[in-house]
Amino acid sequence: MTSAMTSAVTSTVTSPRAGTGSGSDVLRVGSCSAFYGDRLDAMREMLQDGPLDVLTGDWLAELTMLILGRDRAKDPSTGYAKTFVRQLRDCLGLALDRRVTIVANAGGANTPGLVTAIRELAAEQGLHPRVAHVRGDDLTARAGELGLGEPLAAHAYLGAFGIADAVAGGADVVVTGRVTDASVVIGPAIARFGWGRDDLDALAGATAAGHVIECGTQATGGNHPFFTEIDDLLRPGFPIAEIHRDGSSVITKHPGTGGAVDVDTVTGQLLYEIGDARYLGPDVTTRLDTVTLRQDGPDRVAISGVVGEPPPPDLKVSCVSLGGHRNEMTMVLTGLDVEAKAALVRRQLEASMTTTPASTTWTLARTDHPDAATEQEASALLSVVVRDPDPAVVGRAFSSAAVEIALGSYPGFHTLAPPGAGAPYGSYRPGFVPQDAVTHEVVHDDGSVVTVPPPERTVAPQPHPGEPAHGETIGGPTRRVPLGTIAGARSGDKGGHANIGVWVREDAAWPWLSGLLTPETVRRLLPETADLPVTVTHLPRLRAVNIVVQDLLGDGVASQSRFDPQAKGLGEWLRSRVVDIPTHLLPPDDATRTSEESP
Repeated sequence: MTSAMTSAVTSTVTSPRAGTGSGSDVLRVGSCSAFYGDRLDAMREMLQDGPLDVLTGDWLAELTMLILGRDRAKDPSTGYAKTFVRQLRDCLGLALDRRVTIVANAGGANTPGLVTAIRELAAEQGLHPRVAHVRGDDLTARAGELGLGEPLAAHAYLGAFGIADAVAGGADVVVTGRVTDASVVIGPAIARFGWGRDDLDALAGATAAGHVIECGTQATGGNHPFFTEIDDLLRPGFPIAEIHRDGSSVITKHPGTGGAVDVDTVTGQLLYEIGDARYLGPDVTTRLDTVTLRQDGPDRVAISGVVGEPPPPDLKVSCVSLGGHRNEMTMVLTGLDVEAKAALVRRQLEASMTTTPASTTWTLARTDHPDAATEQEASALLSVVVRDPDPAVVGRAFSSAAVEIALGSYPGFHTLAPPGAGAPYGSYRPGFVPQDAVTHEVVHDDGSVVTVPPPERTVAPQPHPGEPAHGETIGGPTRRVPLGTIAGARSGDKGGHANIGVWVREDAAWPWLSGLLTPETVRRLLPETADLPVTVTHLPRLRAVNIVVQDLLGDGVASQSRFDPQAKGLGEWLRSRVVDIPTHLLPPDDATRTSEESP
């Protein structure tokens, strides 16, 4: 840690805000948002339902940065998450009364604008919060000189030491633009415990905790593969990380709230949207293959043993651009001759368009069943997506062509909705800049500015595939059943790539899973990945395998290039695929059935 950073942060951490949580050796950090549009009442619930020191949340995502960048381009006073302002209008007084520090990345593309909005609403309510903000992430004006091209918006993923300086300086509310999702958790922990740049294991432990709670109720049973085992999923409670001085933590939730916190819910979130065993961040590289989880009581999971390594020399940059305009239509094909009907309407529509779009994508989903008892069950869906730089090509030209063929096409022609006017779509791509190319600053409530220097020690990242199970074979009879009979999965997007984290619950099943999920097997089980690069990482301590499928999502969620543009259901598709599972690994009801056993 440099002397400048010591002056900025360490000299002030001896008097952190007390909050309403635990003692000085435990920092209790709650999450109340996982995305722009999450439950508006979650902030009040978290403040009312139990003690906290810090309340954080995530309001940003790749698509959100495009939305906020467009907002700012239209109106320079906007570009931040307005839902956060609505939550704060309801809860700022409550947070001040309870001495809970609020840390949020809701600044998006216009953090100073958010500060202004917060001060205005505070004045309306007669409140006087100390508001600090972190700046330096917005590289849009410098994109060309930094080799990032000409995106609509370019924002670097900053680290946690700026947030730490703001919290240690006594801010009641700290807002940022684009920081890493875990930084809003790591920063308050740095302020509380006085960690420096060389406290890599502690920083890595806090990173793991931050990664678990960043997606809100996904850590408490939301989107969980074993959801039928959770008693109350009507309104899952939001998660809390109790962070200790050594960086270890316990993930929990307020008593009496819905959902559940167990080793499986935490495992699933740890595996969400990761790459390999090295989880890269601007302050520390976290070794996910060192994470140990342990049930620590009802709705309590302990995270320990996390090892940290020096961070990479470069910062990741979110670069979003307008990619052009798109339109789509889904046609219903009912009954017989589905393939022939699809071929006919495709020929007709393409011939009817006066201008050929830059790209046209057809997808036929065979959702139909033979001899179906209902018309819906007898129907397949044919979707067409068109994209072009010219809005008229995907708007008027496409819509007119689709309408004109309606009575001269296949029998039973109809659509789920009439063709619309089309809409702009975006593209996302990651960029990278040296850490010292970014001016990371904290603006305190009194207007004073502190510069946060980059880390002095960095290490160029090297891929780490983890350690597969060695020397262990599983023989005996098997049964062909869905992989999800014994395995959980959680999937998501990383730009244009998709990840699937797959895990088993018993140690005995880990060698089998490790041997099963090779890149070749993944391509066979998921034919959409057959021609794409697939990498597999083994994480024995989590009994897990992480799969990354490159380029499955095209230009990312903003481009809407796939049926499931964020790969949210990819893991469930994989779990539904039938594989040969040794019968001794199966639940008793499945293991005793023999009709499909093989030697």
